[in-house]
Amino acid sequence: MFAFTAGLCVAAAAQAAPVDNAAGDAQPFSTAITAQGFRDYDKAISSDSMDGRKPGTPGGERAKAWIVEQFRQIGLQPGNHGSWFQKVPTVSTALVDPAKVKLGVDEGGGTQTFDFGTDMVAMTLQAKPHVAIKDSGIVFVGYGVNAPEWKWNDYKGLDVKGKTVIVLVNDPGFGDNDPTLFKGKAMTYYGRWTYKYEEAARQGAAMCLIVHTTNAAAGYPWSVVRNSWGGPQLALPQSEDPGPRLPVAGWLTRDAAQRLFAKAGLDFDKLAAEADHRGFRPVDLKASASITLDSKIAHGSADNVLGLIRGSEHPDQAVVFSAHWDHLGEDASLKGDKIFNGAIDNGTGIAALLEIAKAFKAQKPAPKRSVVFAAVTLEESGLLGSLYYTRHPVFPIDKTVADINMDAMDVIGPTRNLQIIGSGQSQLEDMLKAALKKQGRFAIPDQTPENGFYFRSDHFSFAKAGVPALMTQTGDDMVDGGTAAGRKALDDYTDHRYHTPLDNFDPKWDFSGVAEDAQALYEVGRELAGSNEWPEWYKDSEFRARREKMMDAK
Repeated sequence: MFAFTAGLCVAAAAQAAPVDNAAGDAQPFSTAITAQGFRDYDKAISSDSMDGRKPGTPGGERAKAWIVEQFRQIGLQPGNHGSWFQKVPTVSTALVDPAKVKLGVDEGGGTQTFDFGTDMVAMTLQAKPHVAIKDSGIVFVGYGVNAPEWKWNDYKGLDVKGKTVIVLVNDPGFGDNDPTLFKGKAMTYYGRWTYKYEEAARQGAAMCLIVHTTNAAAGYPWSVVRNSWGGPQLALPQSEDPGPRLPVAGWLTRDAAQRLFAKAGLDFDKLAAEADHRGFRPVDLKASASITLDSKIAHGSADNVLGLIRGSEHPDQAVVFSAHWDHLGEDASLKGDKIFNGAIDNGTGIAALLEIAKAFKAQKPAPKRSVVFAAVTLEESGLLGSLYYTRHPVFPIDKTVADINMDAMDVIGPTRNLQIIGSGQSQLEDMLKAALKKQGRFAIPDQTPENGFYFRSDHFSFAKAGVPALMTQTGDDMVDGGTAAGRKALDDYTDHRYHTPLDNFDPKWDFSGVAEDAQALYEVGRELAGSNEWPEWYKDSEFRARREKMMDAK
């Protein structure tokens, strides 16, 4: 496998020119990236005229057309073999009447009924209009993890074909509080709810129910689960995302799980604690589950918008910069402001994508490798645009050097630091630290690794495909106010504006900080695009094996 060396950082340091910067005596890496340019782009993409940028709506169409026009003005080439667009096929599944959905459990000589929204949520992942599960044996399988590299298999010696498995959220490292088990408090992909369903499907289960806990294990309250699962669920068609899919996937509240286990004569909390430790064995509840789901199935599509700068020496190799253009559209049922403008999420990411594209276009000499600027769609619906891209890449995945993703860059002014989301994954982090050092700044690790934010934006689609991927979040050490002011500002957005109509452009925002962040990300990409070398995953990354396999096969 090819390797990245520190020589890249040394060479880049010799090429950068010094200039005053908001965080101190730092070096900008391109004069094309400016706070004013950032401001102008963010204001435009998050304006009311875009109607919240929901794919398939007039506002979404206007957003796509606007991005194409900016790509043209910058001087990019169409990124998809002569086209600006890459069509992403979708299938939508919506319950006909969620209020009528009940989970019935026969156990202990009686029957318990669990209500949709209050006790549980459920959906078929098979895009079928009618799914009925009857008398499916229930087994508690701990975290539902099969991780050979950690010598952990909750399904070992167990046949769950046609059964209902109940699993815990997160992974054993979080539950056990052991820093040597998995990655300790830092969530691995084995802790994500998407993985739980994938593994249960591979094991042949009929239904998988994840127990929700309102603490750091889930990272969000039950209301988020209930609201998210109450409406249509989008996915790629089976032909575009092969592999087994569960007939029924869902969540249980902790209270519902406790009642279900108690009826079977079991203590849920005690068994959950036992599941944290090696040696745990699955528990048959001696109970059976039944559920019927009637759904409306619809097919549609959305578009990734792709721009390209072709490499001068290695045009067949590519560095990808990504940011999602979609948001949540409008909600006519709301009083007052009904538009989810998404100025932070992800107007700032699109603004950064365009500013970095300007920097590459102005760069002398031109990059040796090609650079793809991917404004991807349907991030808010499960990273579907980026997932489709990695299934149908413009440049083969084994020729894709890295992905650098930008999502929800908080506009709080200049900071002394920058947070690496999912820190501890790849050598891209070393490159970023070197770039920040030239700026007189420093990197900090993921501040809430147990929440698994590394798995919640578009870089994760590339990581799953084996491509080293980098995601950052605004730092918390503000030049004006320090960490107390920084944390307060970041929490204000998360607590009060994230995914609400209050995520609006504010003319008082100071864009110098996010422009500086974009400078650092550009520098990482510039080094990669000007090199012949390949960054690697760290040895304990769960994505390393896939990359090694594809690179060794070259």
